[in-house]
Amino acid sequence: MGIRAAHWDDWSLEGLLGQKMALGQRVSLVVPARNEAATVGAVVTRVREALMETVALVDEIVVIDSDSVDDTFAVAVSAGARVHRSAEIRPDLGTHPGKGEAMWKSLFVTSGELVVFMDADLHDWDTHFVPGLLGPLLSSPEVQLVKGFYDRPGADGPLEGGRVTELVARPLIALLFPELGGLVQPLAGEWAVRRSWFAGLPVPSGYAVELAALIDTVRAGGTEALAQVDLGVRAHRHQALRDLGGMATQILAAALARVDVAAAQDPVLRQYLRGLQPVEHAVPIHERPPAKDLL
Repeated sequence: MGIRAAHWDDWSLEGLLGQKMALGQRVSLVVPARNEAATVGAVVTRVREALMETVALVDEIVVIDSDSVDDTFAVAVSAGARVHRSAEIRPDLGTHPGKGEAMWKSLFVTSGELVVFMDADLHDWDTHFVPGLLGPLLSSPEVQLVKGFYDRPGADGPLEGGRVTELVARPLIALLFPELGGLVQPLAGEWAVRRSWFAGLPVPSGYAVELAALIDTVRAGGTEALAQVDLGVRAHRHQALRDLGGMATQILAAALARVDVAAAQDPVLRQYLRGLQPVEHAVPIHERPPAKDLL
């Protein structure tokens, strides 16, 4: 069976509210953020106004601040989110840098049976992302994880907005995980998952969280456990090419670990801007165990 696909407007908001009430489930929106003071406030405010105050689809908005040095924390609080610093959640478990760490730690401070993740750096999007991602979870009990996909305005061609996807993730999928080949945007930051399912997965602490969750979900539940939803249009902050090397390294390490190939721990990435003198970056490689035994 292939990966099922849908469009965000396949479900009405009223219908989803009815299904949510009938199932008696809560929804948590989790926004991992690091130095996103410029955009996180709008993300929180728009979802709060549209999906908490106007209708009651979302029960809580939680921002997990990953060592921000700007005003991300204060802006998110002012916008109406409950905000936690990642390093201060379950300090007995230690802390690691990275997006995946923030998402894993969110399981300790949220209560929803359904968890929706959204990036904090969005600047061309709409609140229908949230109900669109919830649709398959509320209507199909066999679906455990839902990925969003979208058009990227302003990108220099259809592939330029997802360079790590095209140069790293998609080749890895073709070579090692072909059952995921039907996913339009495997690294999309907008996705939803059942809490019980996510709590049973190991979670890389860095940028590999999205691909690892997909691989582990299909291995445990088959492609019928996945769905993807067309969310329309999305834009976010575009990173410089030189800044994507660490992300690619973490994704490669997580993929290799899932085919039993050991990678170097905390490798040093050397990039050459000009001449023989490298610019060196230590890339943290760490994976959290399933949270279910720690909750």
